Amino acid sequence: MDLLYEKIEELLKGSLCIAYSGGVDSSLLLKVASDINKDNRYVLYAVTFNTKLHPVKDIEISSKLAKEMGVAHEIIEIDELKNEEILNNSVNRCYFCKKFMFQKLVDFANENGIQNIIDGTNLDDLSTYRPGLKALKELNIKSPFVELGIDKSTVRKLANDLGISVANRPSAPCLATRIPYNTKLDLGLLNRIDRCENEIKTMGFDVVRLRVHDDIVRIEVKKEDIRRIIDNSHRIINLLKSNGFTYITVDIEGFRSGSMDIHTNEGK
Repeated sequence: MDLLYEKIEELLKGSLCIAYSGGVDSSLLLKVASDINKDNRYVLYAVTFNTKLHPVKDIEISSKLAKEMGVAHEIIEIDELKNEEILNNSVNRCYFCKKFMFQKLVDFANENGIQNIIDGTNLDDLSTYRPGLKALKELNIKSPFVELGIDKSTVRKLANDLGISVANRPSAPCLATRIPYNTKLDLGLLNRIDRCENEIKTMGFDVVRLRVHDDIVRIEVKKEDIRRIIDNSHRIINLLKSNGFTYITVDIEGFRSGSMDIHTNEGK
């Protein structure tokens, strides 16, 4: 913990912008920075992307937490679907998307005289298929957790130790991860997926992914929750069919991050 505080204070001295999603990784960075900057002697911003491809709850959560921590919060509006390379959803989509979004953040930092930009990439992210990491490196975005060798489990432990409310919040990745690569992104479909996932979560599931393959929707939840999906099948079937999904399946392998990446040869 001491090394993390030292690292963040070093970056704060040159003014700091945190790419802030409201997830546990970026919330830990923000908490540490806000603790150090209680007297507001340093320039500190939390910046959140309001995008077409991320769950709508991210904005609500990030705004609430930034306010609780007393940090200036900026929201940058992003329409990734205006970028043809993102819209076409190739296996390098994440690279194009990160480059597109974080270039806007770099522009914001330059306009406000901010020297350092950091994000919540942790050590575990280096062992998964993350083409977006190349874009972060190209734009000189710093990742303190990687530099300090901090993995996801350590991030969650530190966040719990500091009493951060989202310490155990499940990851909420980009909605484009719900459809196969090289399938053109459709905003209407992504919104329906987001709406249905949120509704299923209200039934008591903390992790839900709806992976859509043409007219088949594949439900991923934790293995221990699969039985409860069956128990709630009538309600779930009505929900999904009313939102235009035809064939409804449950993935008996259970939830696993990056299950759409298995054909990249670098799947998560």
